[in-house]
Order: sequence, then structure tokens, then C-alpha cells
Amino acid sequence: MEILLALIALFILIVAGTGLRIVRQYEKGLVERFGRYTKTLEPGLNLIIPFVDRVIKVDMREQVVDVPPQEVITRDNVVVTVDAVVYFQPTDPVKLQYNVANFIVAATKLAQTNLRNIVGDLDLDGALTSRETINTQLRDILDDATDPWGTKVVRVEIQRIEPPPDVTEAMHRQMKAERERRAVILEAEGEKRSQILKAEGVREGAILRAQGEAQAIREVAEATKFEKLTVAEGEALAIESVYEAIHRGDPTPDLITIKYLEALTEMADGKATKIFLPAETSGILGSLGAIKEMWNEDGSPAQD
Repeated sequence: MEILLALIALFILIVAGTGLRIVRQYEKGLVERFGRYTKTLEPGLNLIIPFVDRVIKVDMREQVVDVPPQEVITRDNVVVTVDAVVYFQPTDPVKLQYNVANFIVAATKLAQTNLRNIVGDLDLDGALTSRETINTQLRDILDDATDPWGTKVVRVEIQRIEPPPDVTEAMHRQMKAERERRAVILEAEGEKRSQILKAEGVREGAILRAQGEAQAIREVAEATKFEKLTVAEGEALAIESVYEAIHRGDPTPDLITIKYLEALTEMADGKATKIFLPAETSGILGSLGAIKEMWNEDGSPAQD
């Protein structure tokens, strides 16, 4: 009897052990009872009905789908080789398990088809310079298409867009020619700027020299003007003094005589052959003689 009880207890333990399932943190457990989905098990220790329920574990971590390289014809009829990487994360384990047979294969084919369509709508230059645009468009398309499968496309990255070797070589030559053209343009612009600066320097130098010469001429003119004004003022004072002396009735004979002689010198000028003297000249000459008698030949004053 005791043996029978022990066997029954052992059988119960075995059955209970088969009814225990451990679901890991990154998994979800789908319970099928007689082949029909009944519930979802959360991470941890779960109890099911042995020999009746079956647990299917679904990995809920982010997965990577590598899209293999493929040849795509661009809008300008250039064949390029394109490949990509798609990152997705399961959101609904039930849909992922029952709505698609092989998600990896389905996602790969879907990515290849849409990648071919997107790149085919672009020309070569647009395909080479629009990686971010291609990534965004492909991610939106795949996210909408895989939503019934219980997944979310997190991001898509284009790994390579490679033109044929001859096109690559032509692009390199074009790039080299463009850089040489830019270098020539920059050099010409620099030479032009240099000539402009030199011309401006010459012009400014000429302006400064002209301004200096004009300032010098003004200063010389001011000095000449001042000199003439001074001389004129002196002569005016002298004439005024003579005029006052004459009108006082006591003209200085020596001064009047000297003025007459200066006038005669200018009148003769070495060219006149005849000179008409006024009547007062005899008196003036007499005065001159009188002045001469007042001095000796050696220049000393004569003694009375």
C-alpha cells in the first residue's frame, strides 16, 4: 500500500512538473490548448495543464534583418548595387506568431521590393545624396506593411549605393574637373581683387599727392599775398609820410630828390635817347648839388 501511495505521489509530482513553464524576461509565452490559442504568459513561472496545453515562446527583443545587395536601375538608366539593414521590434506576439509564417523572409522580400521602387524613382545623383530620404521612405513603407504582423520597424539604414566602375571613374574625373575649375575661378578672383586694390592704392596716392601739392600752392600763395600786402602797407605808409611832409610845407629835399632819380631811372631804362624834364628839375638838381657839397670825396662831412 505504501508503495502504491509513493508511486501516486511521484506521478503527481511529475505531472505537476510538466505543467510548470518558465518564461524569460524578454519573452512572451503563447498557450495553445488542443491547437487553439488561449492566453499569453508573462515572464516568470507559469502553470499550464500538462498534456493539454502547449507553450510557444516569442522573443520580444529588437531584431535585425539584413537586406542582401541587389542591382537597381535608377531613373537615368544607371545600374547601382544597393543593400540595407532593417531594425524591427515585435509589439504583438500573437500577430507575429499567427499572421505570418516566416517574418524574416517576408520582411526581407518586402524591403528588397520597396527599396528597388524607391531608388528606381531617383536619378544617380539623387540616390547618392539622398540616403536619409531613402531611409525615411523605406521605414514608413515597411512600418505600415508589417503592422498586421505585430511588429514595428524602428529604423532602416542604407549600407551601400555603389555605381558601376566606369560610372565611378567618370564621376571622379568630373569631380576633379570641377575642383580644377573652382581653383581657376578662385585664382582669377584673387588676381582681380589684387589688381583692384593696387589701382585703388595708386588712385589714393595720386589724390594725396594732388592734395599735398594744392596745399603747398595755397601756402605759397598765402605767403606771397602776405609779402605783397606787407610791402604795399610799407609803401603806403611811406607815401603817406611824404604826403604829410609836403602838406606841412617842409618837404625833405633829400627824399624828393631820391624819388625823382628813381623815376628817371625807370623812364630811361637804357633805351630812351631823349628825356624831357619838368621845370622843377633844376631846383631838384640844385638841391642835389648842394647835398653833394656837404660831403667830401672820401665820404666825410665837409667843414664850413
